[in-house]
Amino acid sequence: MGQDYYKLLGIDKSASQDEIKKAYRKAALKWHPDRNKDNIATAEKKFKEVSEAFEVLSDDNKRTVYDQYGEEGLKANGGAGPGANPFGAGTGGGAFPGASFGFGGGGGGFQASDPNDIFSHIFGGGMGGGMGGMGGGADMFGGGSPFGGASGGFGGMPGGPGGRRRGPQRQESSAPLEPVAEITRPLALTLEEIYKGGTKRLKITRKLRNGSEEGKVLEIAYKAGWKKGTKVKFQGAGHEDEHGRGQTIVFVVEEKPHGRFTREDDDLVVRLNINLLDALVGNNEGTREVEHLDGRKIKVALPKGIITPNQETRVAGEGFPITRKDSVKKVGDLVVKWNVHFPRTLSDSQKDGLKKILG
Repeated sequence: MGQDYYKLLGIDKSASQDEIKKAYRKAALKWHPDRNKDNIATAEKKFKEVSEAFEVLSDDNKRTVYDQYGEEGLKANGGAGPGANPFGAGTGGGAFPGASFGFGGGGGGFQASDPNDIFSHIFGGGMGGGMGGMGGGADMFGGGSPFGGASGGFGGMPGGPGGRRRGPQRQESSAPLEPVAEITRPLALTLEEIYKGGTKRLKITRKLRNGSEEGKVLEIAYKAGWKKGTKVKFQGAGHEDEHGRGQTIVFVVEEKPHGRFTREDDDLVVRLNINLLDALVGNNEGTREVEHLDGRKIKVALPKGIITPNQETRVAGEGFPITRKDSVKKVGDLVVKWNVHFPRTLSDSQKDGLKKILG
């Protein structure tokens, strides 16, 4: 039966040349041995197969023969009788530099090129002596292997150091990859944490390109005074895409609700109750005590005179640290907002008394 080249590349038989090339790029990156160190034997086999499939399907002559006779016919000189040459005299040679196959002239049928030659030809770069087994000396994208310069590769396959000499190669630029994806996650902090600053250690599990998973601990040092919406980025820490690039994880600060305090810009706000009598009569010597986020007891003097609902008293320098470098003020304030507690009911005599006083 032979190999199904279309299936190897994951394309239809009607695929265009652009679709064939795109499918090869994806498959070659997926199965390159330098990116599959944990499964090198399978990767080498698959890398060789997808390269051969691309080499045949990207050439109209060879594709026509393959579609008619299949892989076995293609490699047996098109399935014709002994000595026959169904391809004509002009179809010999390969589509890729250094190919060791031929059609016509008694060449004996198609022989696949070195997959490294095809890879370097498609992904560009003046390779000269080839990829050298994908090891030292490869310079595909302006310096080193695209897979971190890892050594190894195809062992005794032709094309490494000492292999046959390659002819001149036509450089073909690779289409630019899409930007690395970003994934957003909340970083929920209490007001106590934001007031003091500190460090959080978050354990994540990310998916790797080869299908396995990896546990990782990210350490986030958050500063005192950080505001809601502040972002912390970890490049390459997320799931890997088909090219082995990790997503960027973006943590966005959120403020957890507090039982007593709220935050307004850089100010720490608390509401204190006062009854109507104290609000009207006033107590110039009176104070209220507020337990701060760090546990300190802060005494807050009552306002002089009549206290109106939502009237504010500020205690300077007891708010959140201000992180803006251009700010003259370095710390916000503690803001007390007074809740005047009105009685729910009044007796008739109380009403009459208030009418006499206020009427």
